[in-house]
Amino acid sequence: MDNKVSIFGLGYVGLANALLLSQNEKVKAYDIVEEKIRMLQQQNSPLEDQEVHEFLQRDDLNIEFTADFEDAVKSADYLIIATPTDYDEKKNYFNTSTVEDVITKALAIRPDATFIIKSTVPVRYTLDAKAKFGTDNIIFSPEFLREGKALYDNLYPSRIIVGEDSDRGREIAQMFKENVLKEDVDVLLTHPTEAEAIKLFSNTYLAMRVAYFNELDTYAESRGLDTKEIIEGVSLDPRIGNHYNNPSFGYGGYCLPKDTKQLLANYTEVPQNIMTAIVDANRTRKDFVADQIIAKEPEIVGIYRLTMKANSDNFRQSAIQGIMKRIKAKGIEVVVFEPSLDADDFFNSRVIKDFEEFKMVSDVIVSNRMEEELLDVKDKVYTRDIFGKN
Repeated sequence: MDNKVSIFGLGYVGLANALLLSQNEKVKAYDIVEEKIRMLQQQNSPLEDQEVHEFLQRDDLNIEFTADFEDAVKSADYLIIATPTDYDEKKNYFNTSTVEDVITKALAIRPDATFIIKSTVPVRYTLDAKAKFGTDNIIFSPEFLREGKALYDNLYPSRIIVGEDSDRGREIAQMFKENVLKEDVDVLLTHPTEAEAIKLFSNTYLAMRVAYFNELDTYAESRGLDTKEIIEGVSLDPRIGNHYNNPSFGYGGYCLPKDTKQLLANYTEVPQNIMTAIVDANRTRKDFVADQIIAKEPEIVGIYRLTMKANSDNFRQSAIQGIMKRIKAKGIEVVVFEPSLDADDFFNSRVIKDFEEFKMVSDVIVSNRMEEELLDVKDKVYTRDIFGKN
């Protein structure tokens, strides 16, 4: 085992990296939530991710889950930061306080600590952090993961990018490369600011593609056309491709909403049209979907799952919440069925835990993706799922 690595923050990014690296490195995985640590110590996953579940059952991985921050800092060659960051629309800035908190506390213990940031950060953040903390040992390495497929996407990455073109950068890239299962993975070493831009531009392109096919679907539904036939014909062009083309209620989740808004904020005094349009398109799509549901004049609208996609337990920034708000604003009662939610209400909407009761009381059932257990009430379901895939 060549390296000792500590991971800080065990969401999708952190846990996927921890398990990936524990194949050949010695890993300590830290999170501030002690209940999460207890679950992981008992080989139970806090996330809905098949590969994570499988890896946690293995006994050949060198990983220790710990709630001892100081121990995690002292024992590592590399400190990987994967804490949650978010874009604050009111203050118009990307909140990176969780990243800075780790760096501040770790440097007080080990002034020579080397950090690899996996959290999403704004452009120029790494250079500013180096100046702020008086250390050159801060490196940014972006992640390109899907919810529910985070570890798989780490095992078979599209590329490995490290924001430092140096011997140290090559060593870090090699560490990740030695733990992936994909052969001949592309490795790119860049300037730190370019690496940050790669992350934001990549996710904004994906958001643009989601928005494009959603607007195609809006047109087809408004004009009485067959969305599926149009998308199939468009996607046969190899330059466009048959992927990421299934209509939805809008883009959401951990990355796309905050990354698009952050990138747009970075465009201050830089000419642009598309970046604004991508953010606006998501709002317009939610307006259209809500209007289609409201036009059915339901007394009670049932929201089937708050999650963005199948096999996910994340409903942060899910598009369906935007639909809920618009429907409720019209005075229509909204009820929720969400098995992963342990609560009696969600933003003042009643949570129904009995699925049969949920189906019975709902006049319209809103589902971002069509699921098999809804087929017996298919006539009640409103979805824009054309292809039955995420």
